[in-house]
Amino acid sequence: MGTTTPPLVLCFGEALVDRLLPPGETMPAADARGWEDRLGGAPANGACALARLGTPAAFLGRLGTDAIGEAFAALFTARGVDSRALQWDPERPSRLVLVRRDAAGERCFGGFEGDRGAGFADQAVDAGALRQAAIPLLSGARWLLCGTLPLASPRAAAALEALLAQAASAGRPLLAVDVNWRPTFWGLPAGSAPPPVVQARIRPLLERAALLKCAAEEARWFFASTDPAAISAALPGRPAVCVTDGAGPLGWYLGGCSGRLEPFAVEAVDTTGAGDAFMAGLLDGLCRAEASPHRLEAPEALVRFAAACGSLVCLGAGAIDPQPTAAEAERFLADRGGTAPMQG
Repeated sequence: MGTTTPPLVLCFGEALVDRLLPPGETMPAADARGWEDRLGGAPANGACALARLGTPAAFLGRLGTDAIGEAFAALFTARGVDSRALQWDPERPSRLVLVRRDAAGERCFGGFEGDRGAGFADQAVDAGALRQAAIPLLSGARWLLCGTLPLASPRAAAALEALLAQAASAGRPLLAVDVNWRPTFWGLPAGSAPPPVVQARIRPLLERAALLKCAAEEARWFFASTDPAAISAALPGRPAVCVTDGAGPLGWYLGGCSGRLEPFAVEAVDTTGAGDAFMAGLLDGLCRAEASPHRLEAPEALVRFAAACGSLVCLGAGAIDPQPTAAEAERFLADRGGTAPMQG
């Protein structure tokens, strides 16, 4: 089960393995040498990052009864991630994603391995079992974190919709969404923009968010703007919005204020999971402050803390192993003359 501490953040979606090819390697994984397998998947990354920071979190999803599933079960136990809502699939395997990296550590997702013809376990979340497992989790949770990838698979999309309806009925938790556009999950070539039919499937999820994170490219696709305040105004829930731009400035609209943050200079090894650690840093700060993203003191300090979490992940390979503790993120900021959000 992982932990008996009631989770404050529920992370729904995929847990998978990122097969990292050596920087600059473009050959198929079967022919490449020196690749590394790292546990990942944005919701799993987020749950582990939150637990590492000290905020109780739960993972809600589905894994195969295979070595990858066993590795995640051990990881969740070690990190203290609540896994009561984790489902096991005896037919479908856990997903393995091929990740190619350039010399600067930037990555490209290039396909999957392991499919035996029935798809992957994360595509087949059982909505009924999820609803039952979520009953004891929703009452104390402040946030539900998800991305858009479950919408690419009918059963996973139905499970997410059921979970959102259940949360709405309970009056909690708030929804945090990371767009996390990955065309390969939708059967599209790497680098493809979301076509109109896909945007139409994703947009209703964005409209429910209280906190939205997207990359600058995603912001232009979905909102024709990279201005976080303008994006917030375009959505009915008027969410807090953060727009990341790789090595460019990060834009944010949080606590009714707007700002831009220059990225911290680090020697990146691998950027996989940096955005997930950033999102975890935001949610950790909001939970510690017991604050709404619309009414928050010192929003810039929180954004800096979250950015420090993302930057530190870039210093190691994979999305989970390099995740920092709150103290490590605070030291990172202190070394750069920054401040961290209030601690509770």
